[in-house]
Amino acid sequence: MNKAPPLHQQNLPDWSRHPRIQRAAAVIRGGGVVAYPTEAVWGLGCDPSNRDAVEHILQLKQRPVGKGLILLAANIEMLRPYLIGLDQQHIAQMQSTWPGPVTWLIPNNGMASDWISGGQSTLAVRVSAHPVAAGLSRALDTPIVSTSANPGGRQPATSLTRVKVYFGNQLDDYTPGAIGNAAKPSEIRDMLTGKVVRPG
Repeated sequence: MNKAPPLHQQNLPDWSRHPRIQRAAAVIRGGGVVAYPTEAVWGLGCDPSNRDAVEHILQLKQRPVGKGLILLAANIEMLRPYLIGLDQQHIAQMQSTWPGPVTWLIPNNGMASDWISGGQSTLAVRVSAHPVAAGLSRALDTPIVSTSANPGGRQPATSLTRVKVYFGNQLDDYTPGAIGNAAKPSEIRDMLTGKVVRPG
């Protein structure tokens, strides 16, 4: 049986133009929190520059701010401000894994707020291959917060039904779509040490 090509290689519609994605983008611009599918699990997202929205996500997840959050983008250009200071070899290394379910921990150059970085010396960034997640970022023309849709200690949601069980009406919107075929949440790699912090 032939395996389906990766999502970013499939001839898929531009989800950024979908009315429901446009609506979710408007909700995020207004300070809301939205659930959306990624390669392996459903995620919660918001505007990373909106502290209140980020704090709402942390409260929903019962997640300490010190753990930091991932910035998910539709393309590497959206992440350029956070990549200032990295050499071309490191950037090429990231690009070789993107778009896809690999999150890189890069040196925090100060462009990210403490409520995103968790006050740490590193920042987590990813370019998603999922057409809905990438479409939402593209509709906003900016990276979005990405963190698994589950309260602390619970399994990440793999369906919208589970997201609603976890959070009910505490979220401001949900996108259409379903998760990709990745078996686990994104692999996390440390750029400077080369260490795999979380296997994919």
